[in-house]
Amino acid sequence: MTRPEPADLRVPGDPAMGAAVDRVAYAAVTTDEVSVQRMSSLVQDPRCGALVTFDGVVRDHDEGKGVLLLDYSAHPSAQAVIEEVAAEIAERYADAILALAHRYGPLTVGESALVCAVAAPHRKLAFAACDDLVDTVKKRLPIWKHQRFDDGTDEWVGALG
Repeated sequence: MTRPEPADLRVPGDPAMGAAVDRVAYAAVTTDEVSVQRMSSLVQDPRCGALVTFDGVVRDHDEGKGVLLLDYSAHPSAQAVIEEVAAEIAERYADAILALAHRYGPLTVGESALVCAVAAPHRKLAFAACDDLVDTVKKRLPIWKHQRFDDGTDEWVGALG
């Protein structure tokens, strides 16, 4: 086994990975279908040995009630906010490349609402960045969901906080 030359070793914050703004492959609030496959394809990079994804799907229940549908509403600033969050996470996690999308509009059980993908040279960085990305999106993105339950009731839930 040959030892890599120093120039071949990657360290966190390697300038060759590019500026934070260049490592945000995609950040969108959209009515279009979103998928882990698409987000993953946007962050693939031969310098990265780890790819971590998150697929937030509509589940069939919430607090003991059966869910039929979620109808997400987005504030007009949502696109700007998701771009800000993506840039902040890329800045915080040097060497991470990320892509994310949050849907709005009506979604049924099993559909993806929030999809994130993070590629990085090493797994710990990719896991940490993806976790932070999801948490920060959930705290700051101005999107709300109107849940419709199978018992005929409904509920508005703020996605902030």
